[in-house]
Amino acid sequence: MTADLLINGRVLTPRGPEPATVRLAGDRIAEVRPPASGDRGLDLEGDVLAPGFIDTQVNGGGGVLFNEAPTAAAIATIGAAHRMFGTTGFLPTFISDDLSALARAIAAADEAMAAGVPGVLGIHIEGPFLNASRKGIHDASKFRTLDDAAFGLLTSLKRGRTLVTLAPEATTPQMIRRLVEAGVVVAAGHTNADYETIRAALAAGMTGFTHLFNAMSPLASREPGAVGAALEDQDSWCGLIADGRHVHPAVLRIALRARRPERYMLVTDALAAVGMAEKTFTLQGRTIRVEGGVCVDENGTIAGSDLDMVSAVRNIMAIGELDLADAVAMASAAPAAFLGLADVGTLAPGARADLVQLDGDLQVRRTWIGGQPSTPAS
Repeated sequence: MTADLLINGRVLTPRGPEPATVRLAGDRIAEVRPPASGDRGLDLEGDVLAPGFIDTQVNGGGGVLFNEAPTAAAIATIGAAHRMFGTTGFLPTFISDDLSALARAIAAADEAMAAGVPGVLGIHIEGPFLNASRKGIHDASKFRTLDDAAFGLLTSLKRGRTLVTLAPEATTPQMIRRLVEAGVVVAAGHTNADYETIRAALAAGMTGFTHLFNAMSPLASREPGAVGAALEDQDSWCGLIADGRHVHPAVLRIALRARRPERYMLVTDALAAVGMAEKTFTLQGRTIRVEGGVCVDENGTIAGSDLDMVSAVRNIMAIGELDLADAVAMASAAPAAFLGLADVGTLAPGARADLVQLDGDLQVRRTWIGGQPSTPAS
């Protein structure tokens, strides 16, 4: 048996799962071909082999919150917790805080990538350039406009991708264009911007919407708002939290019919409780508990989720009446395209060997990151 040959599996294609043998070489997929009678390797026992999931919004996991512990060790713990649920690439997400704290978070992401922490693709900076009227769980006392001083910090990551969520009204189209030209991926979130302001941000190079519908100006008959601009635009990517609580299932279905499905990406917006039995923790001095699958503070304000990515895939299939290939694409190919990463999010020769093995109930049995397998679930 050779561990770099994966046999008796069904590779997920746009047409659905199809029998195939996959050969790995180092951290890459070397070959995907029809099965042959002489194949000897790791037996996938008829399970589905799919591209590993990519989560662009991961605040925590494994009992750790990135804001509470902006260190490379914390990022490793978070990644390990989400890997159990099929996530092989992620952006540790740091929410609104002082710029000095943000600098520590950026340094931690750089350190984690330099040390080879599995799955780290960069950092997601969610705030503090947000609108207090759409603050959600964010501490509005940390909010500020995006000025030249902040620009240098937002463009300081040495490795990987930087995603910045901002309220376009907290800056200018010119600043958004500067960020994009410096290699930063820009998304709108926690924004009360009107339709015209969002359109100007899109024209300046903004390409995403963070947790569509949540914490943004809604669609109304004479005021399309951020939601209306997002649903009309066919080129940007929209993050969806598919837990049935952040967005009503009917609204999710309407959204999926309004624009190209490949421009939606699943995100978890997960906090510390993912992978843990303990479902109460602290965020910036506030007690957060999991209630009905979502995280809330003492006032009932939603504070992220207790969602994992494989559950999001199952949920969007059920809610949106999607097949497995389309649902997995929302968790792999779409976020990879959003981040401009050509060698992940796909199961093709030459791509990174970031893979997930799913059983008949769509539970994760094994993952690979850069060709290195996880321990199979017991």
